[in-house]
This record gives sequence, C-alpha cells and structure tokens, in this order.
Amino acid sequence: MFSEQKRQIIEYGILLDRYELVSLTCGNLAIRMPTGEILITPSGLAYDKMVEDDVIVCDIDGNIIEGERKPSSDTPAILYIFKNRPDINGVIHTHQPYATAISLIPGLTEFRVCFTGMANTCCGNVPIAPFSPAGSVEMGKDVIKYCTTARAVILSNHGVMTIGPSLKDALYAAVYLEETAKGYLAARACCPDGKTNEMTDEQIDQMVEVFKYYGQGTPVIPTDLVKK
Repeated sequence: MFSEQKRQIIEYGILLDRYELVSLTCGNLAIRMPTGEILITPSGLAYDKMVEDDVIVCDIDGNIIEGERKPSSDTPAILYIFKNRPDINGVIHTHQPYATAISLIPGLTEFRVCFTGMANTCCGNVPIAPFSPAGSVEMGKDVIKYCTTARAVILSNHGVMTIGPSLKDALYAAVYLEETAKGYLAARACCPDGKTNEMTDEQIDQMVEVFKYYGQGTPVIPTDLVKK
C-alpha cells in the first residue's frame, strides 16, 4: 500500500541526512494521503536502512492500518497538525543545528528572512516557539499556533518543524532555512554589535511571490514582479 509515497519518505529521509539536518536516527517525516491515511517514519531507525515495510500507515487518530514497526515518538504532534491544518500534507521534524542555534540568541521571537531562498521556501519570517519536549503534542500545537503563514517553526533548544502542501515543500523549507541560518550566524559573528543587514518586508513579500513561478509547468515570472 502506497509504495511510491513510502519510497519518497525514505528518499527524503536520506536527503535530510545528506544535508546534515539530522544525525543518526533523529527526526521524522510524514505524508497525508488524499484518501486520509497518514504515512509516518518508524521510531529509531536509520533512514538509509529503511525499507518500504518499515514505514507505518495509520489513520488520523493513530490507529495502525499497516506496518509492524513502532511509529515515531512524535506521532501525536504530527497527527495534531494534520487534524488542524487540512491544507498540510507533508510534515518534517529535524534537529538541524544552525537553525536551532538561532533560538539560543536572547530576545529573538522570530528569525527574519535574510536570504531570498528562505523567503521562497519558508514563505516569510520563521517564528521561534518556546521549548517543547520530544514526543509531546506541544510540538504540533506550536506549529498550529505560530505557523499562520510560514512553513517552518524553530522549536527553542530542540529543532525545527516544517510543513507544506507536499513533503517536497516541507523538505525545501528545512534545507533553505538551514542554509540561511548558516549565513546569518556567520555574518553575525563578524559584526561587533551582532547586527546584520536585513531584507525589507517588501523585499521578502516580493521573493515569496516570485517563487510561485519557480520550476517547470509555471508561467514566466512577470517583469513587473522583479523590479527593484
């Protein structure tokens, strides 16, 4: 059942490791199928060792439909997201170090966009939520509370949750959030007062719109949209 989507989950899990967003067996991925079933990675298995049968299929209440493995410990949070955001079909949780490090900076309640790629994929500034422990439904509640427009939230001292209409959207948000965090922290370390140049709200909104024309099968970017 759902072989193609199970293979995608495993492939993307391996990509999370390749982009250094997870270490060993941490993190998880989930997909909601059009028919309502939820596919979730198993707890404590390395992504490069997973096979299709390891991926769990359950219903929205967590009842196992297919699979012998124990599902991710973050399943309650994942199901909470799917229950409360019908527009979301892909969820990824990582422990990506650079984005998580942003939450250690005192006084920050959001990570403002400073690279265009982050605007494109995260759909704007990324909120920083208070600490929530692994395995808690609070992780999912934080996504619903803080991700009103953004596709990512930084969980203080913990990690990152990314969401999207597809698992690919959630993956892109996680990768570009980490790339931006690396650049931001490097620039901040070079600034005596810790202040860096920022993008304006208008520039951020512009880049969010531009990304709607990205990739194959979309119209050419309107000239007026990319004027300074």
